[in-house]
Amino acid sequence: MPTKSRFAALAASCFFAVLAPSQSAAQEKVLNVVPHSNLAILDPIWTTAYMSRNHGYMIYDTLFATDAKNQIQPQMIESWLVSADKKVWEFKLRNGLEFHDGNPVTSEDVIASLNRWGKRDAMGVAMYSFVDKLEPISANRFRIVFKEACGFVLEALGKPSSNVPFIMPKRIADTDPFKQIGEHIGSGPYTFKADEFKPGDKAVYLKFKNYKPRAEPPSAMAGSKEVFVDKVVWNLALRDTQAALNALVKGEVDILEQVAFDLYESAQKESAINVLKPTIGLQYMCRFNHLHAPFNKPEVRRAALASFNQEAFLRAQVGVKELYKPCPSMFTCGTPYGSPAGSDIQSKSNMKMAQELLKKSGYDGTPVVIMKPTDLQSIGKLPDVAAQLMRQAGFKVDLQAMDWQTLVSRRAKKDAPKDGGWHMFCTAWVAPDIWSPINNAALDARGLKAGWFGWGEDAKLEELRSQFLRVTEDGAKKKLSDQIQTRAFEVATHAPLGEYIQPVGVRKNVSGVNVSGLSNVYWGIKKD
Repeated sequence: MPTKSRFAALAASCFFAVLAPSQSAAQEKVLNVVPHSNLAILDPIWTTAYMSRNHGYMIYDTLFATDAKNQIQPQMIESWLVSADKKVWEFKLRNGLEFHDGNPVTSEDVIASLNRWGKRDAMGVAMYSFVDKLEPISANRFRIVFKEACGFVLEALGKPSSNVPFIMPKRIADTDPFKQIGEHIGSGPYTFKADEFKPGDKAVYLKFKNYKPRAEPPSAMAGSKEVFVDKVVWNLALRDTQAALNALVKGEVDILEQVAFDLYESAQKESAINVLKPTIGLQYMCRFNHLHAPFNKPEVRRAALASFNQEAFLRAQVGVKELYKPCPSMFTCGTPYGSPAGSDIQSKSNMKMAQELLKKSGYDGTPVVIMKPTDLQSIGKLPDVAAQLMRQAGFKVDLQAMDWQTLVSRRAKKDAPKDGGWHMFCTAWVAPDIWSPINNAALDARGLKAGWFGWGEDAKLEELRSQFLRVTEDGAKKKLSDQIQTRAFEVATHAPLGEYIQPVGVRKNVSGVNVSGLSNVYWGIKKD
């Protein structure tokens, strides 16, 4: 070959060598998302933080799942049998389930995962109080044997929100539940790019090509988890609400999980995006730390509870009337257990009562440490309102600002507030997480044995919850739930602050976004 021809051929080969990856990259479909918060904790049972839950849904799968009608449907399970006395449940896994490391999902993986979850989750703890044993039957079949009939097995295994009973390999699930896992491998629709994860910057997930979706159409957390994009990138650095909305409008990001309430009306006017409203909402609450003075006294907690006015919180935090409503219940309003039972102390917001209760309690002026998140627009104003109302009641308040993930880490500490602990924080729960005495974590009254932060302890409340677990008749359940709520208001486990809807911003070239409100998930989404 002449020198000139060889040079041309060489140049051409170099050109195509460079071009080929570029073309491949251009064809790659990437979904860019601004999630509602930073992601710091990757262990899905270590915290009830929704970012950790959402991360879990990316990479793990579940045995059962909740559909859009709030019905429990099989997910990893192909079939199951229940004995006549409801004490023995046998389950069969779907064929072809595979972990991201290439190993098949087995019954031993399932049992280890459930055992770990059952030590941290409120509903898991409740279910395990009935459990005699879990045992494998074969590689894809396992059995749960109960000491007595348990009426909420599928509801527990298919619960849609924190903490979700995700399935992981046994070697990982064998990790002490009070220590965080070090590997993040599941059998879900995405794999986690651990080498690209940078807290406060980004998290990257790749389509798991060996995932086998169910045949049923997607419905909330159930059905087919088919993935139509190659990669999902969570932008964890973009925390300014206006800048995030601008990025969405410009097409720099595809989905904004939380459109700031004060930007809601302007966002609706943007022609390039859709502003979606989930079908179910969330409930605000403030949680008291029962371990440390002054909140170790129920009289002091009741004083704070009496000072709170839901409308004041909702108006300050949300502001848009169509997006919020007061709710006198600790359970989700409009659900079977939603009720005003026992709520007069708070729903009527009696500041005079608050002042009297605080005076009678012997409160000594100890400053109450309230943790305030600086980077979570959906709840960031709640601590300010709480501080203002509590000061009116006679409390001294120490409002301490921090980012949400620092708050999430700090609230797990049982240390005294002067040693880095806390007295109170405010948060939000998606409706299914709180709509019964079983899964409402704030009602867990087992003290230091409880899994959720605040560690309330009350024998009467626990006895009522124990009775609730065992009744099957709806009328009896409703009566007990009212008694449970009344007792919870009496001891002031926490303060419900009303309900709201969180709008989601989506580019118009993006379709299939799940707006059930149960969780932010990223299967079934197409990007044109």
